[in-house]
Amino acid sequence: MTSVGFVGLGNMGGPMAANLVAGGFDVKVFDLVPDLVAAVDGASGADSAAAAASEVDVFISMLPAGQHVRGLYLGAGDAPGILDQMNEDTLIIDCSTIDAASARAVAEGAKEIGLSMLDAPVSGGTAGAENGTLTFIVGGEESALERARPVLEKMGANIFHAGGAGAGQVAKICNNMLLAVLMTGTAEALALGVDNGLDPAVLSEIMKVSSGGNWALNVYNPYPGVMEGAPASRDYQGGFLVDLMRKDLGLALQTAQASGNSTPMGSLAANLYQVHRDVNDSGGLDFSSIQKLFKPDV
Repeated sequence: MTSVGFVGLGNMGGPMAANLVAGGFDVKVFDLVPDLVAAVDGASGADSAAAAASEVDVFISMLPAGQHVRGLYLGAGDAPGILDQMNEDTLIIDCSTIDAASARAVAEGAKEIGLSMLDAPVSGGTAGAENGTLTFIVGGEESALERARPVLEKMGANIFHAGGAGAGQVAKICNNMLLAVLMTGTAEALALGVDNGLDPAVLSEIMKVSSGGNWALNVYNPYPGVMEGAPASRDYQGGFLVDLMRKDLGLALQTAQASGNSTPMGSLAANLYQVHRDVNDSGGLDFSSIQKLFKPDV
């Protein structure tokens, strides 16, 4: 039986680890929050990240930011990284959404000691994590991806090889920048329609089958009461948080600056999410709550 270590059991990581257990893998998990470890039924709990990474065939991390990924693998301050403590044949998969430079640095550190590492950020939100339908956007060597595929397939429905180390991260932030632009535009259009007497559900159906149709309208409508099960219909709880979208937009703008790209729409979306967070104290709400910026009374 393939053994898997998993570190980072938040809204995304917890369901992903649970799907690996359901898929028949021997899963060992760790998180700084003990209750999250206990919540993964069927997995064995480890008392540290290093312990979770010890004696496993595949090691997966799902962490908040590049500094956490660098610290885990390469060390930070007086705390050593775990790379040197891992088996020489362990395959590393980092599913965090971080800056490409950090992904490449950790992959290079792994390569120097003979380990293979993939950056494999995900798309699909918490629903995709729970249902095992995530999209994995993978950077790294093709041979490593083929080794990882049986594990990734238990957590996701789509697996794309974006290119070499760091490519998964670049593709992910491009996707999320576009997602932010689509969500802000959708919320703006719905507010305009409602303020001029339209039913948001009717307007949504019209736009879904017209030239304005997009992912936000199809599966993640930001207007409360329009789409059952969407975060907007449960007070914007759960889902993909505003603070996480702000982080990803920051990564996109950072990448654009480094490559000399102009991203006016991405910059505007970043500014709108910052204003939304400041005005509505919305950092812990789902990112579709940007609707409140255009329609404060929802």
